[in-house]
This record gives sequence, structure tokens and C-alpha cells, in this order.
Amino acid sequence: MYSYFTLTNGMQAIYRRTPGAAAGYFGVTVRAGSRDEDEGAFGLAHFVEHTLFKGTARRSAWHILNRMEAVGGELNAFTSKEETTVYTAFPAGQLNRAAELVADLVLNSRFPEAELLREREVVADEIDSYLDQPGEAVFDDFDDLLFKGSSLGHNILGTTDDLNGFTGADCLGWLRKWYTADNMVAFYSGPAGIERVQACLERHLAAVPAGASAHEAPQFCINAPFDTERSIGSHQSHSIIGCRIGGMHSPDRFAMSLLANILGGPGMNSLLNVELRERRGLVYTVEAASSLYTDCGVMSIYYGCDHHDEPKCRRLIRRTLEAVAAGEAINARKLEMAKKQYLGQMLLSGENRENSILGAARATLFHGRAADRQEMRRHITEVTLPQICSCAESLCRNSRLTLH
Repeated sequence: MYSYFTLTNGMQAIYRRTPGAAAGYFGVTVRAGSRDEDEGAFGLAHFVEHTLFKGTARRSAWHILNRMEAVGGELNAFTSKEETTVYTAFPAGQLNRAAELVADLVLNSRFPEAELLREREVVADEIDSYLDQPGEAVFDDFDDLLFKGSSLGHNILGTTDDLNGFTGADCLGWLRKWYTADNMVAFYSGPAGIERVQACLERHLAAVPAGASAHEAPQFCINAPFDTERSIGSHQSHSIIGCRIGGMHSPDRFAMSLLANILGGPGMNSLLNVELRERRGLVYTVEAASSLYTDCGVMSIYYGCDHHDEPKCRRLIRRTLEAVAAGEAINARKLEMAKKQYLGQMLLSGENRENSILGAARATLFHGRAADRQEMRRHITEVTLPQICSCAESLCRNSRLTLH
């Protein structure tokens, strides 16, 4: 499904050919995110992602904006806890234009002060708008409490105080430190042949310096469970129940992913959706998810409900977790059905080429390669009922944050 090659500067690239596709996707994923920021510079990774598009040695912000859009393409980027991705979607046949532009941004961004001033306002508005969405903000606030005292324990967007202090030199320093060949993966999905793609990437990305990005050892900080409520004047209660789990190398990661799908995946037949919404009409949304980082992760259950229904929702969630942990809610037959559903969902999500190549690039960045469908099928098929019960038992020792 995926092929790999390495450029002369050491940058790894992942390639997937989709013959006959009308669109292509190209970009780079960098192993640098909010957890790599120093105190006093929270939000810098995200701010650099924004301001990469504001001017290079040979292009103005206007020319960058129009370079892909002129042919009907899109230029995009996003930042997470541990990585930043800059990529384009474009009509087939425009790979050279896309690769040349992304390389220009990575190699030649200049962060002009006038543009930084404008973009500070944009990011400040983003921070404020996020705070106006408690259903989104509760996730970051929960992580801040769960990982307090560690590099994972602060918001990706940062604070307006830190934001106002960022200079062009700060942005350029971040770019030079982290955007190096050894710390990046280039990716392509589209109809072009691999030899053409390899030649194109070599032409445009070989100048990216090899570098030696040194990631510090993760700060391990295990905090006591918490049960916290905050009044924000919301019409609803927005709650997260969750706990710290193993990271992307944990032997339990596949069981945790399957359990999250069983509890609150996208299917309407998930245990918590049936308990809280279908049977009782207590919530509009309840969902479970696992997020995995290099050294640890978080399993979370989110639910939004009326204020007076929150205690009842919490009790039902605990009862469900305890039933799964005791082997009462899931038996061998139901587990096989859950595996079949999860594998089917994976097949459907794999049809989204954009998300597939983005996920594969992240996997390559941290694992050296992306697992193919057969590998994922084997991993999920091998999950046992005792593993599911054990993972559910660990979730019973959870923390809660409610914004209301």
C-alpha cells in the first residue's frame, strides 16, 4: 500500500500511488509541537505554523495564498502536541507546484514584523473563540490538569501573554531548530509514479539541512486523580471523564482503541450512546477516544448534558465501565462483533485519502513506517476479552472535569 524512500539529505518520504485519482496530496510532517515549547513561549509551535504563510525570501503573503488556489488547490497546516504538518491538496498534475511551495515555506520563511502583528490578532481571536466553545475547551482543560507539571500540560494555542511576546527571531529560531531533514517526513498520495515523485522531492527538499534535533526526555509527572467543576455560565454541562494510559508503543494500545470504539465510537450502537442517549435521552453527544503520545496517552469520555442530568450521566458511565471490567457487558460473541464493526469502520475511513496519508505520515514519523490494513486487522483480531476487561478496569480509576 505504501512505499518509502529517503532523500540524499536523510529525509524520509512515504508514497502512495492512486492511479486515476483527480487530486493529489503533498506535504511534510515535523516532529515538533506544543510539548517542545519552553515555559514563557507556550503557543510558539502553533504561531509558527500560522506565520509560515506570511512571506518568504521571494514571495509575499499574497503570492503564497494564491499559489495553490490559482489552480484550484488548497494550502493547509495544523499543530498538535508532538507534531506540525504543512500540506497541500491539488489537482493531479500540480505536484511540482505544490512541492516547490512547501519547500519555499520550510526553507525561506522570513516572518515579517507587519505580518506578525496582524497574525497575533488572528491567533488571539482563535484563543478567544475557543474559550467560547466549552465543548472544545474542556478537552484542553482536562489535559492541563491530567498532565500538570509536564510538557504536555499546556494548551496548544498558548496564552495571549506569551503570544504578544513572539518575535520574528523567535519564529525563525523555531524553524531552524526543528524543521530539519532528520526531524521531518515528506508524504505524497496521488496518481504520479514513484520515480517522478522522488525526483521532484529531491529537487525541492534536498536543501533542507540535515540538522540534529534533540528531543529532551519526556517529563514524567503522574498526578493524583481529580474531580473538578468550573462555572463558566454555560447553558449545558460539558464533562470529560478519563485517565492517563500507555503511549503509542504500549502493548495495550490496540485494546484501548477497540475499547474506546465499544464505549463511545461513531456507531450509534456504542454502549454509552445506547445507555445515555437512546434509552434515556440524557445527552445529544457522548463519545470516547484515546490519544497516544510517545511516552503516554489519555483515554477520555466526553458528554454534554443539562446541568441537573450530569450526576446521573456520571453514574451511568461508571456503571458501564464497571460492567465491562467485570466481563458482564461484553462477552466473547459481542467482542467478535465489536472487532468486525471496528475493522469495517477502518476500511471506510481508509477511503478518505487525505486523512489516510496524514495518518500514515505521522506513523512514519514516530514508527518509521505505517501499518498496512493486514497488520491492523491482525492487531485488532488478537485483542482478547481479558485485555478489554483490564483496560476498562483502569478507566474506573478516572478523573473528571465539568464546565457548566
